[in-house]
Amino acid sequence: MCENNQSSFTVEFSNLANKEHVLAYFLPEAPFQMLEIFDEVAKDIVLSMYPSYDRVTTDIHVRIAELPLIEELRSFRKLHLNQLVRTIGVVTATTGVLPQLSIIKFDCNKCGFILGPFAQTQDSEVQPGVCPECQSRGPFMINMEQTVYRNYQKITLQECPGRIPAGRVPRSKDCILLADLCDQCKPGDEVDVTGIYTNSYDGSLNTDNGFPVFATVISVNHLVVKDCKSIVQSLTDDDINSIIKMSKDHRIADRIIASIAPSIFGHDYIKRALALALFGGQAKNPGDKHKVRGDINVLVCGDPGTAKSQFLKFVEKIAPRAVFTTGQGASAVGLTAYVRRNPTTREWTLEAGALVLADQGVCLIDEFDKMNDQDRTSIHEAMEQQSISVSKAGIVTSLQARCSVIAAANPIGGRYDPSMTFAQNVNLSDPILSRFDILCVVRDEVDPIQDQHLAKFVVGSHIRHHPAKRETDDFEETVNELQIPQDMLKKYLVYARQNIHPKLQNMDQDKVANIYSQLRQESLATGSLPITVRHVESIIRMSEAHARMHLREYVQEDDVNMAVRMMLESFVETQKYSVMKTMRQTFQRYLSFKKDHSELLFYILRQLAQDQLVFQRSTSEMESLTIEIDEKDLIDKAEQLGIHDVKPFYQSRIFENNNFVYDARRKVIIHTLPEMMTED
Repeated sequence: MCENNQSSFTVEFSNLANKEHVLAYFLPEAPFQMLEIFDEVAKDIVLSMYPSYDRVTTDIHVRIAELPLIEELRSFRKLHLNQLVRTIGVVTATTGVLPQLSIIKFDCNKCGFILGPFAQTQDSEVQPGVCPECQSRGPFMINMEQTVYRNYQKITLQECPGRIPAGRVPRSKDCILLADLCDQCKPGDEVDVTGIYTNSYDGSLNTDNGFPVFATVISVNHLVVKDCKSIVQSLTDDDINSIIKMSKDHRIADRIIASIAPSIFGHDYIKRALALALFGGQAKNPGDKHKVRGDINVLVCGDPGTAKSQFLKFVEKIAPRAVFTTGQGASAVGLTAYVRRNPTTREWTLEAGALVLADQGVCLIDEFDKMNDQDRTSIHEAMEQQSISVSKAGIVTSLQARCSVIAAANPIGGRYDPSMTFAQNVNLSDPILSRFDILCVVRDEVDPIQDQHLAKFVVGSHIRHHPAKRETDDFEETVNELQIPQDMLKKYLVYARQNIHPKLQNMDQDKVANIYSQLRQESLATGSLPITVRHVESIIRMSEAHARMHLREYVQEDDVNMAVRMMLESFVETQKYSVMKTMRQTFQRYLSFKKDHSELLFYILRQLAQDQLVFQRSTSEMESLTIEIDEKDLIDKAEQLGIHDVKPFYQSRIFENNNFVYDARRKVIIHTLPEMMTED
């Protein structure tokens, strides 16, 4: 503490309990008296080691950390009064830092004698009775020179959104920060507070309620802000070693994508988009003149029942800082910032909205299409310039809103119509569409084999997660071996965001330029999506995010290729169905980058199997439960897509899991049908 010239000395409660049982026993019961003694003793020890330390600070404060019991804000009762308590919440409002009287000296107006010092307590005002020099009863003036002040700040703590019981309104409590605790947190931070739950007499409450009631506050002793920095600092060496070891795995990107929303079947493209948005690119600000954002915005649009909101809910849980709102329930000021009159001081104050609270995190907006157009235009500035300008009631200012926006929207009429372009399907204007880096279109297509797997997955998931399920149940868990545990994924994400800042060194500029000019021509011809310079920046951002996923300091060729593939997929998905096929062939070599060919070959094989099934049904040969497909058909189709070796596909899990068997002697692929498909 003394090396850093600080005035707070942190003691962990567990250490105190192990060494000094008596102190640890009395501390929670009589915190005022105990902490006073602690502070005195700490100051004596510091002065004995460094005699001139009082030039640095007059007071030393002992802070008690890691109190074992965490209380909820709504569970504070009479029992907790004047006890040391620990709670967790979100800071919703903070006052400015004000000077508060700590030790007062008074001047006697009659004879000029200086009375004091008097120690000022939190709840009552100190007034001297008689001047000891001339025996007069005043009046007394505060002596400004010799009075000691301390910093004082009041914050409002509200329950965390995840901890509120269903159907209840979040409760809040005022907390008082003194001395060096001031200005350690800002609105939107999640904080862990240890302090004394104490009461203060409030006259206004009594006039309202008609009998003596006390207002309660938490006099804060120790405060920790839970942000990326504190999480990274709390990582152990083992954690960091395992994170670095994981990043060496060449399949780490696939592992991260497999771990995103593992309870949702398929949708790899959306999972990859969310992974890139969570890791984020690198913001640039050359010479503090021109800011280029690094956050990636994603719009998920599609049919109902395709788990769009589930994806957003998952991101809310895994992101280090996330704010969730819905389009219908959010107004323009609720998203940006609003001006209100402070009830006590009658001054205009500025309150932060959702996008400002999500600064350096993620803002999730569900039902994006249900928002009013006026409200939607208010987030234009936040999505590109990443700031929010306010000029209301004499307050002219600009607030930071450096967050990625992940939005989910439904098409007009509820269902996505593939025969129309994206712009005709969605009721969103061009300016806002060009601000999204990745557009994901989810279609609910009817496919008997795929639907069967989906249903099996959902039923298996319900069986596995049933609250009454015992460990001894013989239902085997088919967990993907690629998955990373969720808490590990969270640590990996925070570590990458905090420590890795990928640089663009020798990027293939011609490739990006060619793709941009090609996309501009296609966009002009089809009129589906406006392609702007922002899309070039999107490719750069996505390649940085992909490099960050692998904990690389420099962007490589692979990262650019993956970003180009994401960009093109986003563009091709939004086309009319008639244009889509030709466009897929135009951009084939980019779109097939790093794609697992077994997925593609399985898709071709499934088409062949369905054609064969339709053929057998039409010729009424449905006695057998098997379909035979000639290997040559598969090879011909694969070669059209530039895949020349299909042998590894026969050994892949996707091939076996879908009841396909390869007969090498007869050179045919045999598919066993599920029984229910032959009954109809």
